Amino acid sequence: MPSTLDLYTKLTALPQGKRIFSIAFGQKAPYFASIHPHVQEMRPHFGQVLIPKRRSVQNHIGTVHAIAACNGLEAAMGLLAEATCPAEMRWLPKGMDVSYLAKSTTSLTCTAMTTEADWANAPDVPVTVRAVTKDGTVTVEGTIHLWVTPKH
Repeated sequence: MPSTLDLYTKLTALPQGKRIFSIAFGQKAPYFASIHPHVQEMRPHFGQVLIPKRRSVQNHIGTVHAIAACNGLEAAMGLLAEATCPAEMRWLPKGMDVSYLAKSTTSLTCTAMTTEADWANAPDVPVTVRAVTKDGTVTVEGTIHLWVTPKH
């Protein structure tokens, strides 16, 4: 079975490939589909999705609600983890520490980043995450903690 990164690489080489991959990725977990993620980039140590600002992700004051932003951050982290985790290992999120810094008034670009040094400290792997509006305002930032262990 091809890896998620292999599928991303193959599909994104095709016309409309990112759109097709984004739809498939959005179905991987029901809460991903709820935010309609547009996958921007997937590579080792980096994942990025765009959450379009639409009614289904807005709160009562018309901004992107905090949990939608967190779902976007987790989706970006999932892309990173799938692209970075060695084939003989598995990853599971074990916690998320985030700060809400500003109102999310536009679509959000959600980014996840690690370094090789972060992965060298497995089983505890911290993933730095950030959500940013179109004008560059950081609205949410924090860390998603992964538990990386051998597959059994």
